[in-house]
Amino acid sequence: MSVAEPPPPDEQDAPGDPESVARAICLGLLSQRARSRAELAQVLRKRGVPDDAATAVLARFTEVGLIDDESFAQNMALAQHRDRGLAARAVAVKLRQRGLSNSAVEAALGLIDPDSEREAARRLVARKIPSLRGLPPETRTRRLIGLLARRGYSPALAADVVRAALADELPPEVADNLITE
Repeated sequence: MSVAEPPPPDEQDAPGDPESVARAICLGLLSQRARSRAELAQVLRKRGVPDDAATAVLARFTEVGLIDDESFAQNMALAQHRDRGLAARAVAVKLRQRGLSNSAVEAALGLIDPDSEREAARRLVARKIPSLRGLPPETRTRRLIGLLARRGYSPALAADVVRAALADELPPEVADNLITE
């Protein structure tokens, strides 16, 4: 069997037309995971795709539904909230980091209601409490509230959830004195 020879170097390295390059880059990225239009535009800029070619490809991909920032924002918001336990405030930060518009972010945050936020905070605390069992109550309280604060929960919600969780394990007067708002 003979092995096919590679094309001459000038043909092998020749860039395609800018729109074909942009399409190939976008399709490759979108085959890995969903991305926002802003993320794709940033990659195209970094790879040296001319702005007019990038704009044309991104517009076409949006038109045919390969790029849908609203749907992407909603799916990401629910996943970050449900899987990572992030509060709506932290989810908003993540969405804005992806270059999503304020309207897409606000629509996605509308899917996270206060009850689901409280329940997500309870689950986080319930998972963490067993690893803190041997620590003094003040340390446990501080670490649990810190955990919730890092996930974007308000101080009032964090205090309520931690107080309720520790009330099951500590005498009420001790649990109430640990958390002052």
